[in-house]
Amino acid sequence: MEVQIAVAKVNKYAVSESGDSLEVVERPTGGLSVVLADGQTSGRGAKAVSLLVVRKVMGLIAEGVRDGAAARAASDALFADKAGKVTCTLNIASVDLHSKTIVLTRNNPAPMFICRGEEIDEHNQESVSLGTSRNVRPVVTEIGIETGLTIVIFSDGISHAGERVGRPMNVHQAIQSMLEDQDPTPQQLADSLLEQAVRLDDNRPADDISVLVLKVSPRTSDDVRRMTVRLPI
Repeated sequence: MEVQIAVAKVNKYAVSESGDSLEVVERPTGGLSVVLADGQTSGRGAKAVSLLVVRKVMGLIAEGVRDGAAARAASDALFADKAGKVTCTLNIASVDLHSKTIVLTRNNPAPMFICRGEEIDEHNQESVSLGTSRNVRPVVTEIGIETGLTIVIFSDGISHAGERVGRPMNVHQAIQSMLEDQDPTPQQLADSLLEQAVRLDDNRPADDISVLVLKVSPRTSDDVRRMTVRLPI
């Protein structure tokens, strides 16, 4: 088996800096973690907040701290720094080769989707953003690594796409349509969801948008790990 990871991001319309931050860190016991944070509001201030959270979480994971504890520590740090006046959503998706599981940590009101073939499970348990109090706890989901598994995670720019013009995005339906019609790569799925959200906002995104897709596929290549990044300038 192999795990493929893809990301698609775009800034809020007419804002030069995204309030979403996403980074990848290797786990000391094997595997890697993808950390996605969305700072409150948008622009430079939101970026500073999301970077604070991402860097705190990445540092702790690299030291061997469990994802849930890293999320709680980041929330405490944000609460202390901003006196509870600024919040940030957080998603951590970890491929843990030690436990042979995928660990999904969520402090984000936006749901995530776990797909097995064409079966789609929406995980929308109540979840609060970081920095709201000293007692913030993440929702943690752990699942075995299995071929055919696809996980879709996103910031709230997807959840709110189209709302201002009265045609909100149905994310479940969009994912289902893609999975039924073809066997999309993670990048194709991430790109499609982003494109639909931007289109619903009349090509002027009302918020920063980030989409993260993980897919477990049969291994067909060598043992080389690869990463490709495209940064329009």
